[in-house]
This record gives sequence, C-alpha cells and structure tokens, in this order.
Amino acid sequence: MPIYEFVCRRCNQQFEALVRGTEKPVCPSCGSKRLGKLISLPVAHTAGSTQPPCPARDAGACDLPNCRDGSCALGGLE
Repeated sequence: MPIYEFVCRRCNQQFEALVRGTEKPVCPSCGSKRLGKLISLPVAHTAGSTQPPCPARDAGACDLPNCRDGSCALGGLE
C-alpha cells in the first residue's frame, strides 16, 4: 500500500497518507477532500547499509558531532 504526499487546496496543509484501494484521503487539519497529490521521490533501501548517507557530510558541510562517525541524524533527511 503506497504512502502518498498531498496538499490541501483549502488550508494548504501538506501531509502524507496511506491510501488503500479506492479510499479517498481527507485533510487532517480541515477535513477537506479537495487535495492535490505532490510529486515525491521514492526511497530505496539497499542491503548491507545500516545508515543512509548524509548529503551534508558528503559535501563537507555538516558540523554535527555525530556526523563524523557516520551516525548523523540528518542522514535520513535527504
């Protein structure tokens, strides 16, 4: 079951929703069904990788202490 990203056309709230079959999601803020589907990038997990790469560390721009040892909290926020 895919998770989609939506934006509410009434209140401009952005949110994710798990959509099953023919279900029609509603905005969690205002209850509107007037939604637009956002384009998002798929995420792929590779075998053997326990920590996603940190784009800031790879660019030499991350100054968080944990980034140096590969456990940067920003790694999953690409």
